[in-house]
Amino acid sequence: MMAPGDTRTGPDAAAPGRSDIRAGDWVDRLLPAALAPYARLARLDRPIGTWLLLFPCWWGMLLAWAGDPARGAAPDLRLAVLFALGATVMRGAGCTINDIVDRDFDGRVARTASRPIPSGAVTLRGAFAFLGLQLLLGALVLFALPTVAVWIGLASLPLVVAYPFMKRITYWPQVFLGLAFNWGALVGWAAVTGGLAAPALVLYAAGIAWTLGYDTIYAHQDKDDDVLIGVKSTALLFGSRTRAWLAGFYVATVLLLAAAGWLAGLTWPFHAGLSVGAAQLAWQVRAVRIDAPADCLAKFKSNRWFGWLVVAALLAAGLSGRG
Repeated sequence: MMAPGDTRTGPDAAAPGRSDIRAGDWVDRLLPAALAPYARLARLDRPIGTWLLLFPCWWGMLLAWAGDPARGAAPDLRLAVLFALGATVMRGAGCTINDIVDRDFDGRVARTASRPIPSGAVTLRGAFAFLGLQLLLGALVLFALPTVAVWIGLASLPLVVAYPFMKRITYWPQVFLGLAFNWGALVGWAAVTGGLAAPALVLYAAGIAWTLGYDTIYAHQDKDDDVLIGVKSTALLFGSRTRAWLAGFYVATVLLLAAAGWLAGLTWPFHAGLSVGAAQLAWQVRAVRIDAPADCLAKFKSNRWFGWLVVAALLAAGLSGRG
């Protein structure tokens, strides 16, 4: 229903061709028919959620590296690859949990009725087996990290499990998504430093504020169906006041990122790069059309650019400090 990277819109979803499964894409062309539904269950065909889960991991890792010139001339490529693999697997696991929990809701909405579980392409038993496989792969990646990072990573599991239920009981499920999706900032920092410190905690808070912004935009796609089904979100809570709330969330994101950089001792290239990222967020707030689902999806996906801009700012600061 509301896991980042899905697409579903209002009650006109019953119109032909409005399913969020894109027939004929690379999944259909390249994968055996027996595997394609599982790839879609893990949202491999829609990678934006993986990017949004991955960026905080990379940010935490790069913040720790950039703030200490003694940590080497370049970031740890092995860690970066492990985080990419882990984000792909665990985003898929999160979507599988989400679809298991929401299978009855999804079956009542035309846009999501063709998803693997409600359509019958994947049985409930098959979904649980696939979830077990993904969690096993995620554990293998996690246990390849330093010990402290492993324990911090394991501490996120209750948040991952709890999130799909939050939209049933609170208008703020985006808070719980932010807590879960940005946990990688703590893991990334700890994987480099062997512990936690103030810059990592402030970075984590910045990520939560970022998620509150982009997932509110995302939730506006679903608001008509959510009212009918009884699902809650910040999009429904804010309504016409959404733009002001987005501005607040994104201002908090930039200020907290700047504070994390300052606490880590980053030099001016970080703050210069962050200013470009701030402009990207400001564009989202100004340009988003909350009653146009396609535009909401486009603005939501544009957060990949913000993630890369912060990565570039951290790299620039780290390299300048070693020059």
